[in-house]
Amino acid sequence: MRPAGRAETDSLYFDYPHFPFVRPPELNGQTLRHRVAIVGAGPVGVTAALELARHGIESVVLDDKATVNDGSRAICISRHSLEILQQLGVDERFTAKGLGWTRGRTYFRDREIYRFEMPHSDQERFYPMVNLQQQYIEQFLIDKAEESDLVELRWQSAVTGVSQDDRGVTLEVTTPEGDYRLEADYLLAADGARSVVRKAFGLSLHGEAYEGRYVIADVRMKSDFPTERRAFFHSSALPDSTLLVHKQPDDIWRIDYQLGPDEDPEQAVEEANIRERVATIIAMLGEEGDWELEWWSLYKAHTLALDDYRHGRVLFIGDSAHLVPIFGVRGLNNGLADAVNAGWKLARVLQGQAPDWLLDSYTPERRGATLDVFANAGRSTRFMTPPSRGYRLMRDAALSLAVHHDYASSFADPRQVTPYTYAESPLTLADSDTFAAGPVPGAPLINRRLGEDDLLLDHLGTGFTLLLFSEDGRLPDDLDERLMDLRARDPEFTVVTLSRQAAEEGPGPILPDPDGDHFAAYGATNGTAYLVRPDRHVVARFKTLDPAALEAALVTALGGE
Repeated sequence: MRPAGRAETDSLYFDYPHFPFVRPPELNGQTLRHRVAIVGAGPVGVTAALELARHGIESVVLDDKATVNDGSRAICISRHSLEILQQLGVDERFTAKGLGWTRGRTYFRDREIYRFEMPHSDQERFYPMVNLQQQYIEQFLIDKAEESDLVELRWQSAVTGVSQDDRGVTLEVTTPEGDYRLEADYLLAADGARSVVRKAFGLSLHGEAYEGRYVIADVRMKSDFPTERRAFFHSSALPDSTLLVHKQPDDIWRIDYQLGPDEDPEQAVEEANIRERVATIIAMLGEEGDWELEWWSLYKAHTLALDDYRHGRVLFIGDSAHLVPIFGVRGLNNGLADAVNAGWKLARVLQGQAPDWLLDSYTPERRGATLDVFANAGRSTRFMTPPSRGYRLMRDAALSLAVHHDYASSFADPRQVTPYTYAESPLTLADSDTFAAGPVPGAPLINRRLGEDDLLLDHLGTGFTLLLFSEDGRLPDDLDERLMDLRARDPEFTVVTLSRQAAEEGPGPILPDPDGDHFAAYGATNGTAYLVRPDRHVVARFKTLDPAALEAALVTALGGE
């Protein structure tokens, strides 16, 4: 919603693009079959298209809109998501525009009681979190997709029906110039909380809806306060409610505040009431300058998910598969991980490098991640929005204790999103050796600096990567002999060697580690190796590499024989 007299796309800071309808070949009577159709051109859908393109797979993306979504919506991008964006070649625009941050503050009755600091060091390229409005997120991804010959974006194209058989999926599409059918081998449903695809198959989300409702309000004002997350409980502005404040680019401030249990949501989002409440909050923050109201909306916290994220030839990604509370900034970041997970697996199946049942691993991995989010975000949600009088009494008691006792402050920790470890995945092999350090099987790789603007993740390929630790940069003889077989299973298979000594070129990059920093971080000795998936998660690790075991691990990670 926007102030009276301003259109939906009449923003104080963002120029909304217009995406014209382009008549597709199907409306001219042509019969085409697409490899992958994607419903929904939001951040998750376009990320999936870019991930497929990264592996050489064409896709067609359909959306009923003619522009990007309005309002700030999802604003916090995690470091892990920025590493995804780096693999897609679009990270620089995000970091140039976004506001990075590492800390947050919690207040009780206007007194600061807790300050958290997310891990960050010069070993990292990206901040733990970057704030950027969703309009920019979508715009940057769409611009990148438009550069690709492998991504076709079809705007003003509403999917009204979906069916499938053993051969593929058929979509019914309505456009300004008529209706048509679109056929594809597979479908990625990225069409959000009100998913048309999900409804077409009679599928339902299951879980819990929390009672608390929150208003999101974006305001423009000049302020020198740093980019930090601020949470207020029982503030002088809202004595009975919870309040969150985030700084965004372009002098836009995001204010989320909880409605009281007796407040009428329809009245709460009337412009006069929004202005009155926001003015009180800004005064409490100590801001004395002018401010302008940009946009506002209303949301409710949910922990809902499909029982299975795969339905035949359809994979559900993002909000079409699950709805998670915003606390801990898990919604967008969880969806981007869905997109990449589904994308690389679908690419391998379509290229004939893996059986169709590789896609069966998508649900245990990504639904497992969702359930982990539910466990953490659920705790955060119950703290931010107590579901009962008992919860509220316990929450307020913890906050009161934190005023004078540091040990109670951790109750106010927001439990920010962290990447999920696929330890229980059918594609992951448990350790057979003991490691003193390093990412466990199923976890994402640790990024570490090699030099100025040169980090480990910069050297990964688009396929599976063998991260090999070597004193002199040489490969084991038996590995060198097996590389042809490994690349027959994955033509994009890459060997990245970390060497303590200067070494000549090998079958892949040889990266210097003269001080042994990477060796230590990965618990490695000469001959240690990590097998890494295209999405940077570890399949298996070997204290001393056995090429036969490596090939078996690669077979497992590709869904078996």
